[in-house]
Amino acid sequence: MSNLALAVRDSSTMLRRNLLHARRYPSMTLNLLLTPIMLLLLFVYIFGDAMSAGLGDGGADRSAYIAYIVPGLLLMTIGSTTIGTAVSVSNDMTEGIIARFRTMAIHRGSVLIGHVIGSVLQSVASVVLVGAVGVAIGFRSTDATALEWLAAFGLLVLFALALTWIAVGMGLISPNAEAASNNAMPLILLPLLSSAFVPVEGMPGWFQPIAEYQPFTPAIETLRGLLLGTEIGHNGWLAVAWCLGLAVLGYFWSAARFDQDPK
Repeated sequence: MSNLALAVRDSSTMLRRNLLHARRYPSMTLNLLLTPIMLLLLFVYIFGDAMSAGLGDGGADRSAYIAYIVPGLLLMTIGSTTIGTAVSVSNDMTEGIIARFRTMAIHRGSVLIGHVIGSVLQSVASVVLVGAVGVAIGFRSTDATALEWLAAFGLLVLFALALTWIAVGMGLISPNAEAASNNAMPLILLPLLSSAFVPVEGMPGWFQPIAEYQPFTPAIETLRGLLLGTEIGHNGWLAVAWCLGLAVLGYFWSAARFDQDPK
């Protein structure tokens, strides 16, 4: 069997293993999903009227704020879901299963690839669920074409892939599951410091560059442009550059750490 065929076979096996774990222990995924869903409901129904006043449109109302906030919450959902990946990888590294895998005739990279593909699939499913909640409370994207919807889906998948590789690296360097969860916490905190909830222009001047040029803001603004027809500008290529850069960095970081880890 060729190396490629071996890698595909073993990665498929590891993917099935990770999906079975997610199905048997859904509590972590559900707990991580609660954060973006609760924030969505909180900001729409409790703060929606007040927050809509800051959108720069005197006629803005709660429905306008729903349209504004949903793209940011979709990307925040990806960040929340990948925390579970960091915890899962850390558990594998500390509970001895990786040591057993190392003694078996399996493709070495299949363990990480299984985690990554499984996490991306879970992220997409989580985004669909949060998106369904958004539609249920009034989010609409009537002007987006089929090509724009496809581009938006591609951006979500690419963003999930990038954050997943970073989360895998965080899981590999963590001594236990609790540390992995703490190390991956910036994946939830960064959206709170982006344009997910309020425009960058409404933030203090000294903070605007931090919010504007972090990974989440360009991706959020690109997603808004694709789904709602707002101006994308330079955010499109910035979002793609961030995704590709984080994915490459996370891949090489994870591969190097996995190869040297004695566990």
